[in-house]
Amino acid sequence: MNDFQKYTFRDGLFSQFPSQLIIDITEICNLACTHCPHPAFKKSSYFDNRHLPVELNEKMVHEVRDESEGYCKYIRYTSNGEPLIHPEGYKMIKYAVDNSDTFVCLTTNGTIMREKKTRQLLDAGIHMIDISLDAFLLETYSKIRVGGNLDKTRENVLRLIDWVRRDNLDTKVIVSFVEQPENTDEAKAFETYWKEQGATYVVIRRLHSAAGAIVNIANKMNHEHKGEQRYPCLYPWERLTLDPRGYLSFCPTDWKYGSTFADFKKTTIKEAWRGKFMEELREAHILNNFSCHKFCGQCPDWKQTRWPEDEGRRYADLIDELRRE
Repeated sequence: MNDFQKYTFRDGLFSQFPSQLIIDITEICNLACTHCPHPAFKKSSYFDNRHLPVELNEKMVHEVRDESEGYCKYIRYTSNGEPLIHPEGYKMIKYAVDNSDTFVCLTTNGTIMREKKTRQLLDAGIHMIDISLDAFLLETYSKIRVGGNLDKTRENVLRLIDWVRRDNLDTKVIVSFVEQPENTDEAKAFETYWKEQGATYVVIRRLHSAAGAIVNIANKMNHEHKGEQRYPCLYPWERLTLDPRGYLSFCPTDWKYGSTFADFKKTTIKEAWRGKFMEELREAHILNNFSCHKFCGQCPDWKQTRWPEDEGRRYADLIDELRRE
C-alpha cells in the first residue's frame, strides 16, 4: 500500500458524509483547565460569549437523519465550551437523540449535571456521556481543572452511573483522563477506581497542543518531531465541526476560527464535505504542501491523530464498539 492509498477514504471514513460531527454549541466554560486554551481564548478577540442558535442544531440533526444515508456514525456535543452551559443545551442534545437516527454523545466536565435535566437525557436514551476529570487526587484535580470541585463532580458521576445501573439503561458512561506531567503518576489509580465504580470505559487521552494554541506544548512537540516525515492528519477524512457562530470548520481543536471554511446557514454539511475546499485540503495533506493552508501547516499535532490501521485504540473504535452493543 503506497502513501496515497493509505491516506484516503476507507475503513469507516466516507467520501459521502463525515463519519462524525462535532457540535460546539457554546464558547463559554466554567473551568480554566491548565491543558486547555480556553483561559487565553476567553481573553482574546475571538471570544464573544456565543451560543449556537437552536435552529442550526435542528438543521444539522435533520440533515444527518435525512441526508447522511447512515454514513454519519455519531454526533458528539463537545469542543471549546462546556455544552451544558448553553441555556438550551439539554434540549438541543435531547433533540438530536430523538430525531437524528444516529449515535449521540455528550462530553462534559461533569460539574453542572443538573439532576432533573440529566434524567431527561437518560430517559430520552442518550447513547453515551463522557465526563472529563483528568485526575484521581483532589490536589491534582484542583491544579489541573481550575475552578472545579472534584468531590462534587465525582458525586455527579457516581450518581449517573447508579442511575444507569439501577434502571438498566443503555447509556454508556465514559470517564476520561488527559495524561500530562502533573497527573501521569495517578493514571493507573484513576483507571482502576472508575472501573470498580462501574464506568463503561475509562479513556486515557494523549496530550496535544490544540493546533498550536498551547505554545509550550506545541514547542515541545515540534522539537520531538523535528526531522520526521509528516503524514496527513486524519480529521479532513473523518469529521467536521459546527461552531457556536454557525460555521463549519475542518479542525475540532481550533481556538482561533482559523479552520472555518463554510457558513452552515448558507450551505449543507454534505455540500461542504464534498466541495472543492475539502478536496484541496486533503490533497495538501497528502502532498505535504500547505502553502495554501497555513492553519494546518503550522499545526504540530498531526502525529496525535491515528488512522484506522495505526497502533493504539482510537476514540472512533470505542464508539463503533459501543454502537454494536
